Amino acid sequence: MGSLGAAAIAFAVVLLVELPDKTLIASLVLSTRYQPRPVLLGVSVAFAVQCVIAVTAGGLLHLLPRWAVEAAVALLFAVGAVLLLREGFSEPEHVDIDEHAARMSAPFLRVALTSFGVIFAAEWGDASQLATAALAARLGQPIAVGVGSWVALTTIAAIAVVAGRVLVRRIPVRIVHQVAGVLFAVFAIAATVAAVES
Repeated sequence: MGSLGAAAIAFAVVLLVELPDKTLIASLVLSTRYQPRPVLLGVSVAFAVQCVIAVTAGGLLHLLPRWAVEAAVALLFAVGAVLLLREGFSEPEHVDIDEHAARMSAPFLRVALTSFGVIFAAEWGDASQLATAALAARLGQPIAVGVGSWVALTTIAAIAVVAGRVLVRRIPVRIVHQVAGVLFAVFAIAATVAAVES
């Protein structure tokens, strides 16, 4: 598979997993308190660092024998499926955001660093990070997977900053998580079958 195909797959998977998720909600909350540009800058840099970490882990997994790679991919997707399904059955259907939250004025750099810290901490072990590592291991295209994942995550943040309030009212969060969890479970099963057949 070429780099463009790997990037497109990573983009689609991560977009499905993260829309809407705590990433969207955290970005939305930050953008209701602060100006949107430093928020978007901070979260974009945090996503870039997280993607580099994920594809590095996935790239190292890709060096293992094929059966071991498939077993690791199956485990990563299985963990992601459990996390998503747990969130999908425990979260409220819609998230309520305070319409009248005032944007606090703060220095650009401070807002960007705060946004970076919030998202960097929130994304550790998140389904999108697991998916990015798993796709990098399976496809053997870590740079393309990293770019696709980063573009998806940054797109989510941009949507949150621009139109997040409308989205979280109209898209049932639980259903999106449940669909993504089932998709991850299917990926895990497929990788397990591939590991057994290797």
